[in-house]
Amino acid sequence: MRKGVLLFANNNSQVDYIKQACYLAKKIKKHLKVPVSLVTSDRSRVTDFYPYEVFDKIIEKRSNNKFSKRYNDGALSHKKLEFNNDLRPLAYELTPYDTTLILDTDYIICNDLFKDVFDTTKDILLYKDSTDITLHRNFTEFKRISDTSIDFYWATCVVFKKTEFTKMFFELIEHIRQEWNHYANLYQLNTRIYRNDYSFSIAVDILKSDNIGLMPGTMLYSTDKDVLFKIEDDKLKFLVEKKDRLGQYTAVYTHKQNVHVMNKFSLNRMIGEM
Repeated sequence: MRKGVLLFANNNSQVDYIKQACYLAKKIKKHLKVPVSLVTSDRSRVTDFYPYEVFDKIIEKRSNNKFSKRYNDGALSHKKLEFNNDLRPLAYELTPYDTTLILDTDYIICNDLFKDVFDTTKDILLYKDSTDITLHRNFTEFKRISDTSIDFYWATCVVFKKTEFTKMFFELIEHIRQEWNHYANLYQLNTRIYRNDYSFSIAVDILKSDNIGLMPGTMLYSTDKDVLFKIEDDKLKFLVEKKDRLGQYTAVYTHKQNVHVMNKFSLNRMIGEM
């Protein structure tokens, strides 16, 4: 297959990533009109309990992740849960496509902005610039991977071609993942939890190649302390945490804009209501 989207989804005890992937696959086919493949650790779970027909291919690959992290559900609720994010470095070997768009399952496609990314002349495209849905909050954690380190690149949306350079890029990312404590120390990170955003950023810094380009537009996101409270087709409505006012929110909505919805709990609730 020449081009398509690759999603990774493994549930933990509270967050249904597979449900997110099913919803996203429908949005992709509506707006981008390309095939969608799912990588998951439990193929039978997908085929037994979900509308698996939305996927053109289901690829089973076991996750061996040992990390857990804090998941916020708005400003006043959180849980520490298993975090399965170790398969993305294997995207090059797992994808069935010549040109692949990787998306996080919590990145909601609401337009056709990405329809032309498959024709890029670059080997890899990533997002660097980003802004939150209010357009005025400034989160420095998405500018650099630490206060004294390198620029932040998102692993949320990545386009890559099957080339020797891209093969090397993903092999480097897998090496960084396996030697994570070393690279976390080297780049002065304030966490020992493996993050794909950080490993992709480190790989970009090490290679410093013109084969790597930028995704179109700007990454738009809502934080996990914001709450998605309504989905109406391509309109998303949020309650956004007010600065320095714990537990107080203001309403914001987006229309026909792709959004990275970091509050997984509220996203799952809205998909469930639909």
